[in-house]
Amino acid sequence: MNRLATTFTGLEFDNPFVLASAPPTESKRKILKAFEAGWGGVVTKTIGLHPVENVAGPKTIFQRTSDVKPYVSRNKRQDTVSHSSWNWELISDQPLELWLPDLEEIKTTYPDRMLIASIMAGAGSEEEMENWRKLARACVNVGCDAIELNMSCPHMDRKDMGANIANDEDIIRDILNAVTSSVSVPIWVKLKPATSTLVAAAGAAYDAGAASISLCNTFPSLPLMDPETMKFEVEVDGLVTSGGLGGLAILHQALQRVSDISKAYPAGAISGIGGIRGFREAFNFIVHGAGNLQVCTAAMEEKGSGGVGVKLIQELKNDLNDYMERKGHASIDEFRGVARERIVEHSQVRRKSDAYNGGYDIAS
Repeated sequence: MNRLATTFTGLEFDNPFVLASAPPTESKRKILKAFEAGWGGVVTKTIGLHPVENVAGPKTIFQRTSDVKPYVSRNKRQDTVSHSSWNWELISDQPLELWLPDLEEIKTTYPDRMLIASIMAGAGSEEEMENWRKLARACVNVGCDAIELNMSCPHMDRKDMGANIANDEDIIRDILNAVTSSVSVPIWVKLKPATSTLVAAAGAAYDAGAASISLCNTFPSLPLMDPETMKFEVEVDGLVTSGGLGGLAILHQALQRVSDISKAYPAGAISGIGGIRGFREAFNFIVHGAGNLQVCTAAMEEKGSGGVGVKLIQELKNDLNDYMERKGHASIDEFRGVARERIVEHSQVRRKSDAYNGGYDIAS
């Protein structure tokens, strides 16, 4: 009995663990190695049609802290533990015409694993809508099982792309209408987490045909400056711009967003992302409503795995299976969303005194 087998957005996953769209899924070589290691699926690094060129320096750093000197830094020190990742990397610089034969080979080699293509184009014109259609059709035609629409990348200069468009419900609907009219596979929508309008944006996406919402992508942030050198821990020619914070540092914020979407749309599918390093983090995403779990930073940090989490996926599967066997669960659906009704407004949490009136004077 495979307790980890999961049906998500109509797709049959061998297990619910998926490598997120990021450096671990930037090439055919890495994706094949990930499937060999046991990941249930991958979301490719985002494929686009516009020119891409990364910064002239490190694209990603890993930040650590310790209880001896409890400051966060990328500098290697003894007895430190992972705190977060930080990156200002753009989407894939490999063109579509090179991705397509790679995707076809990957799916042919591992037909039982789920291959989700992440794509991105612009907005505001019929030309850009056609770019979304072209990308989706091309990826599906070579065997991709689903499409993830990247509306959350925080590093785009173009104002009609990535996180810059994630708050516009009309644009979300237009893009989904373009893609869903072109392909028949499930469409996942990766939305910007750092916004007060996330729930409304998710609603617009579900209404327009999204099979799932993927969140959270990284949060906009800045790297630290060293007080001795007066240099940022990552910079180019002394300059830096906003990058994305990921890893354990965003776990609790990611859980809040998943909970918000799950409570607003309990029937909606959610692919949870943000700070999963082991079973406990994965469990928390599931009980807040996620039916699928995407991992990035922890896989990248694993030494000797080529950045795809060879040992990590075995640990995740084993620990989740052991828990489910011990608790008598046949699938994660039996405890998915169980925390939902226990997340309430402040006024619903019992106070020391029954006389408390929510901060208002009690009428005489």
